[in-house]
Amino acid sequence: MNQLEIKNLNAGIAGQTILRNLTLSVPKGEVHALMGPNGTGKSTLAKVLAAHEDYKVESGSVLMDGEEILGREPDDVARAGLFLAFQYPLEIPGVSIANFIRAALQARQNDDEKFDAPGYYRKLYEKMDLLQIDRKFSSRSVNEGFSGGEKKRCEILQMTMLDPTYCVMDETDSGLDIDALKIVANGVNLMRGPDRGFLVITHYQRLLDYIVPDKVHVMHEGQIVRTGDKSLALELESKGYDWVKQELASTTE
Repeated sequence: MNQLEIKNLNAGIAGQTILRNLTLSVPKGEVHALMGPNGTGKSTLAKVLAAHEDYKVESGSVLMDGEEILGREPDDVARAGLFLAFQYPLEIPGVSIANFIRAALQARQNDDEKFDAPGYYRKLYEKMDLLQIDRKFSSRSVNEGFSGGEKKRCEILQMTMLDPTYCVMDETDSGLDIDALKIVANGVNLMRGPDRGFLVITHYQRLLDYIVPDKVHVMHEGQIVRTGDKSLALELESKGYDWVKQELASTTE
């Protein structure tokens, strides 16, 4: 029961079915990598899990620690413990990172609960130091004028502060140089533990040199078609995704 469990999920957008009977489980305490070529449905899965309004679920189930989350509002899913790191984070001009994260935390409190501002800033600066982020960064508007690496660092900072139960990371390595990649990976590794699960979506094996997964899943045409350990990612790196297509074709002949 202590897992993110996706069962026979069919979903899509604009009348097109993209996910086809997709089944996948991510237990607490594990990091799972999801790999696959462009257009196979990886980002669609992330958006469906986060209850994006543009994506329609046709059938299936998504249980988080035994509770159904499909059909719930995005804020409700987030409050339940799911965090989505976007592939293309949005800019929020005029809202500082510190105030944005503070508002997110306050929204999770009971109405009669007093917010501990000094404690919040102590924790914020502690996390920024761990992630090697200059403390002045907290006063900048969310993602406004940020480089790709700065956007991803900002999201990792949000993730460490919100302390979710399940983290879905949609191509977190996109646009990162090697130094930024290491810092982001360090943030993820600092959060690894028995009470949290990760689904890391990526095209490339290089991220998995720094975030070593417990399992690697390969997605093709909206389905999970292969599952293995980290060696599967290395095999994909050397042979390419056409190798998976050829293998699937040979098994159906």
